[in-house]
Amino acid sequence: MEEVRLIEVKEDILADNTVVADDLRSKLKKEKTFMLNLMASPGAGKTTLILRTIEAMKNDLKMGVIEADIDSIVDAEKVQAHGVEAIQLRTGGFCHVDASMVLKGVNAMDLDNFDLLIIENVGNLVCPAEVDTGSVKNAMILSVPEGDDKPLKYPMIFTVCDALVVNKIDYLELSDFDMSAMRERVLTLNPDIKIFEVSSKTGEGIEAWANWLKEETNAFIG
Repeated sequence: MEEVRLIEVKEDILADNTVVADDLRSKLKKEKTFMLNLMASPGAGKTTLILRTIEAMKNDLKMGVIEADIDSIVDAEKVQAHGVEAIQLRTGGFCHVDASMVLKGVNAMDLDNFDLLIIENVGNLVCPAEVDTGSVKNAMILSVPEGDDKPLKYPMIFTVCDALVVNKIDYLELSDFDMSAMRERVLTLNPDIKIFEVSSKTGEGIEAWANWLKEETNAFIG
């Protein structure tokens, strides 16, 4: 009997996705549209942060949002209620979006209308970290109630992100979250990451985060 043949399906899938992702970034560069991939756990405050970001940047950049969820269109409806165009990607069970899925969303939008697109990825700290969406930059949210040990438990997502937003700092006094320990753990994994401490509820720290995003967008679109 012949030896069992091993086929590395994941490697092939990720390789194919990389090609699509690189082509998508080239398209975005040509159309002068910056795209940010925002990742976080469920309940970390992705949609609320996006709404705060829209408020902070609405007079500076033309923005759009690509929402990704296993089901529902709730978040896209919230974004559109704030006067910003949103496309909902319903993954039907997938715990992340890949470049092909995002491309469908991008193709449904007129890029001439946008300087900045934000992908709200599916709530998860594992799967999204492994898959290139075609975005120009990656960012993630770590909320205070989740604890300061997440860099120890889910190191990969911290290594692939250009920015970390520590959200819900209004809960700090009610928790044992150690900001110094968290920063040390994150910077050990990724010395170049930018860290922003914010409260999407009160608006504290949003300006610094929005300024970074504006600078990155303007640098990309020229």
